[in-house]
Amino acid sequence: MSVVANLVRRGFYADSVALMRASRSIAALPGVAQASLMIGTPSNKALLKDSRLLAVAGQAAQPGDLVIAVRARDAAVAQAALAEAQRLLDARPMAAQAGVARVRGLGAALGALPGANLALISVPGEFAAAEARRALERGLNVMLFSDNVPLADEVALKCFAAEKGLLLMGPDCGTSLIAGTPLAFANAVPRGDVGIIAASGTGLQEVSCLLARAGCGVSHAIGVGGRDLYEEVGGLMTLAALDALDADLGTRHVLIISKPPSPRVAERVLARVARSRKPFTICLLGAQDARLPKNARFAPTLLAAAESASGKRIAAARLAAPARRRGWIRGLYCGGTLCAEAQLVLLGEGIAVRSNVPVPGAHEAAGLNEKAHTLLDLGDDEYTHGRPHPMIDPGLRDELLATVLRDQNVAAVLLDVVIGYGAHSDPAGLIARTLAQAGRRRPAVIASVTGTEGDPQGYGRQVACLRQAGVLVAASNAHAARLAARALTSPSARRRSRRAVSRSPSGTSDSAAARPGRRGASRQGKR
Repeated sequence: MSVVANLVRRGFYADSVALMRASRSIAALPGVAQASLMIGTPSNKALLKDSRLLAVAGQAAQPGDLVIAVRARDAAVAQAALAEAQRLLDARPMAAQAGVARVRGLGAALGALPGANLALISVPGEFAAAEARRALERGLNVMLFSDNVPLADEVALKCFAAEKGLLLMGPDCGTSLIAGTPLAFANAVPRGDVGIIAASGTGLQEVSCLLARAGCGVSHAIGVGGRDLYEEVGGLMTLAALDALDADLGTRHVLIISKPPSPRVAERVLARVARSRKPFTICLLGAQDARLPKNARFAPTLLAAAESASGKRIAAARLAAPARRRGWIRGLYCGGTLCAEAQLVLLGEGIAVRSNVPVPGAHEAAGLNEKAHTLLDLGDDEYTHGRPHPMIDPGLRDELLATVLRDQNVAAVLLDVVIGYGAHSDPAGLIARTLAQAGRRRPAVIASVTGTEGDPQGYGRQVACLRQAGVLVAASNAHAARLAARALTSPSARRRSRRAVSRSPSGTSDSAAARPGRRGASRQGKR
């Protein structure tokens, strides 16, 4: 029987990404089944409890404390894991780069960099709004990486930022590229003349990387947070970012990426687009071809958006078609927007699909055991309680992949490999290891890599690793989904899959499936 042990560090704070990495290191120790390091907020303690990682010591933790939680095979292993976690936390930080000061607090940071105009904030959600307001009051644009910020606080912060002519990117903004500088989960892409406004982190990453591989670059890519186009928020930062890019002499073309927005917010944004002299591409994943102004065109997928903005066709990789077989498609995605795009591509191919986060036209899925083509977003909240996001730690995806590969009813498996700053150091290597253990009798495995050669993991190295393991690596996420459609036996098999879904008692109507897209309630959650 396993043992759960907690250790509380009083008055200790560390960045959430650093805590996720430490959690991954502890979970990899022999005899450790699960590990998590979290600030002791009520919401985080609830996550630990749901994950069966909360012990008596952790229950007493306060919002300013750190809870180290492990589940191990016995008490000795648990105590050793706690000790190793303490050692990692107490290890000396990397030396600061030449000319870069290490400071504590916003005031000291501004003293060291008096010309700074942007603050990146990553603190527990309970404290995030106050810190963001302090930065805005000092005239700083803000990228708010923190999540769990109440919607009312987001509205108040964005109204305040708009009054001051500043950007409030977020909350739960995981990716931005400002003047060539990648922030948080971003990629090394060249400067160019395409500006991006995105309510989606992995959507921004996929498009910026496709542009880079098409020989184009990005002037600025501004993340606005997944709720910005909700009715309550009113697209305040989308409009502010639009104003900024419209005035930017280095931006030729502007691209807007989002899940379907509130209709009234969409009207407001498109009315502002119509007043610009610049060309726009509008990519609202899951929305129908909207009535756009003359200077805008609609892109149904991220691939189409990149092609529209670059003016270049992004050719599919020359790959042998997978052997046709009878069975189901299974998708295991780290990126929620990539999962959404793949659903849309398969629906466009006449294939009925299910997902835990369905797009309009898809249906709800409870898991991988249904007799249907099923695509899962493993960054959604249900899969990340007490776990790092799968872009940081793909362990859960690899476990599910091993299970799917043994299923003789599966025809093809779809995977996304998202690299870049903050992501796992070698996700392709983990996939290759799982495939090596699966043997030869397995379904076709089809993947795409979101990244560039300049990323720490190296796009070419990741692609080569996957191909050596027998994976068909497509040029984009959309290309991969189309390739998976070709793995099915025949159009008649697709029609049978549609009838099976329509008869299923767990099927939902299109309107029920078309819920607003969420980037998640936890920074350990959705991307």
